[in-house]
Amino acid sequence: MKVLVVLGRKISIWIVGGVLILSSVTVLAQSAPNNLKLAVFDIDATPPVGSQLTYDPMVNSWDLGLRAKGIVILGAGQPIVMCSVDWIGISNESQDEFKRVMALAAGTIPSRVVVHTIHQHDAPTSDLGAEVIMKSAGVLPGAFEGSYTRDLIERLGSAIKKSILTAGPFTHVGTGQAQVFKVSSNRRILGADGEVKATRTSATKDSLIRAEPEGLVDPMVSLVSFWNNNKPLAVLSYYASHPQSYYRTGVANPDFPGVSRFMRQLAVPDALHIHFNGAGGNITAGKYNDGAKENRLILAERLADGMKRAWESTKREPVTPVSVLWNVEPVALAPAAGIEKLEAGLKTETSVFIANNISKLVWLRRLQAGKKIDISTLTVGKARILHLPGEPFVEYQLAAKAARPDLFVAVAGYGDYGVGYIGTAIAYGQGGYETGQASGVTAEAEDILMKAIKKLLQK
Repeated sequence: MKVLVVLGRKISIWIVGGVLILSSVTVLAQSAPNNLKLAVFDIDATPPVGSQLTYDPMVNSWDLGLRAKGIVILGAGQPIVMCSVDWIGISNESQDEFKRVMALAAGTIPSRVVVHTIHQHDAPTSDLGAEVIMKSAGVLPGAFEGSYTRDLIERLGSAIKKSILTAGPFTHVGTGQAQVFKVSSNRRILGADGEVKATRTSATKDSLIRAEPEGLVDPMVSLVSFWNNNKPLAVLSYYASHPQSYYRTGVANPDFPGVSRFMRQLAVPDALHIHFNGAGGNITAGKYNDGAKENRLILAERLADGMKRAWESTKREPVTPVSVLWNVEPVALAPAAGIEKLEAGLKTETSVFIANNISKLVWLRRLQAGKKIDISTLTVGKARILHLPGEPFVEYQLAAKAARPDLFVAVAGYGDYGVGYIGTAIAYGQGGYETGQASGVTAEAEDILMKAIKKLLQK
């Protein structure tokens, strides 16, 4: 008799009278103990009144504050940490420091930690590298003053340590999706010549621009949930759109996705609800939002309705440690021309311009020093969660889903925010705000990013 292991099965091979007999004795994957555990954390990420938000001094906080929420997956190799923050962006050295402290707290390595933002505009931004550059130039760091960033990072580390002490088993993963109606629309409106003739901002007051067709969007909200048998532990939602209804108020708030998340938290209270913005760089609510304050609730209810139907369609499958994988593909995106000139404008440009652009200079210097940006995927059963940097166009999300129609693919954008918008190759020839100075990369980004995405999704 010989014993082989084939596809996780121990096979006994007997030869009797010249006849080969195979006897499946044990299915190793089924007999192995399931040591998977899940920890959840949720802390306040609202800075104090008097702080500088990304664009305005903070004068007050809203009924719903800003949150930093996440999960820690234990029992599948080194721990995996996934976090979503109600901030406009976290870039460069700030990404490094968030990941370093969170990894240390979880007992893992920084490359197994992701930190994303939802991109609300009445919220902070963070780039500790930008703070250094501005102070070195004798310029007040403004929105990049890092005191509250350091405070939040320290508290996240403490929260993760505490959450791991009460981590519980998770046995199943759930996946569900549903269409969201009348929220997202493409912001780039093309003319007959194929070039951008208008930009449909998050709050579009021009009725003619609002009347333009919805354009290319991903209308689906995707849910990935973690369960201990029949008990939900965490629900991660993914939807691609800029999250603004009205903004520039000086009142820190999570805008309509935060309201939707809160509604779903009330509806399913046993599970922590964590929202991620998808590849929403060229997507806004502008077709359905003229900036009226009443629209925040309307948009929130529409998104929450999609989340509810996605939850109701959720299908669960059992998972074991071998069902959970983490893969990383570092990329070096090609920088746009002229980024190095940004430093010269530190003393002359507006605070809004600096807030929108200085992180590109930090990223360029990191790139020149050989530092890359990680693209990563979490595999949990049939679910694949793809993590992307910057403000990627929705085409990347749609392409990722099309690359693996046999799987359940969810996409989180707004990871390392330093590169700004990431358009498609054709978009850089069409003009428009997003692929001008707002983008730190070139048309070459599409090929580089898509190669990484396809490689990760095939693993």
